Parts: sequence; C-alpha cells; structure tokens
Amino acid sequence: MNNVDIVKNLYAAFGRGDIQTVLGMMDPEIEWYEAEGHPYMPTGKPWVGPDTILKNLFMRFGTEWDGVAVHPAVFHDAGDDVVVEGRFSGTHKQTGKSANLQICHLWSVKDGRATAFRGFTDTAQLQDVMGARVSA
Repeated sequence: MNNVDIVKNLYAAFGRGDIQTVLGMMDPEIEWYEAEGHPYMPTGKPWVGPDTILKNLFMRFGTEWDGVAVHPAVFHDAGDDVVVEGRFSGTHKQTGKSANLQICHLWSVKDGRATAFRGFTDTAQLQDVMGARVSA
C-alpha cells in the first residue's frame, strides 16, 4: 500500500467514526501540529503520541462539536509526505455557529504509519466559530 492509500484509509476510518483504527495507524511517537492560533493549541507546539491526540483533539471534537467531518478532496503524493486539500465542517455546541473551513494537511508516513501531521486552516474563522480569541 502506498502512502496516499494509507492516508486515504485514515480519513475513511475517521469518517466512519472508527477512531481506534485512526489511532492505530499512527506511529507511537507521532508529532501532531495544528496551525498557530488554533484554539486547542494556540502556540503551534505539537502533541506527541496517539493518546495525547485523542485526549486533546478527538475527544474535544466529540464533546464540543456536532457533525464534525473532514472532507478530503485532493491528495498529493510527495514521497514520504502526503498533502491533502479539503474542508472541515461542524457546528460548535457552545456558540451554535457552523464551520466550513478550507484545510490543508501534511502527513508524513514511514513504514506504513503516520509519523507527523501538520494542519493548516483559517484559525481566525475557527476562533470566531468557537467564540475563542487566542494569540500565539
């Protein structure tokens, strides 16, 4: 299986709500970066390891949002890296505001597992939807 297929399978598992499969496709030392200014990690420092990502991101999606979905549209094969263009959507429970954000994800893959993730989006729009103004 090539790296693009691995990443496509990861998004498919996330779309099914199969978070255990998503976490299982990650290297134990994966470094996960969100864009600077992201309300969950405004400094842009990484979370390390699947359990940390589960606690700080996926569980918060599950409790703070309704209808969270990632819509990958284009996958670019860059060898050990895969670039994904798409959109993120959902409704924030506290504010009632909906998001439909353009995203770009950069995945690094080695030996069939995701070793790094870098997510880029319009953090000002995300902050507005979440009612959370932060600075890096």
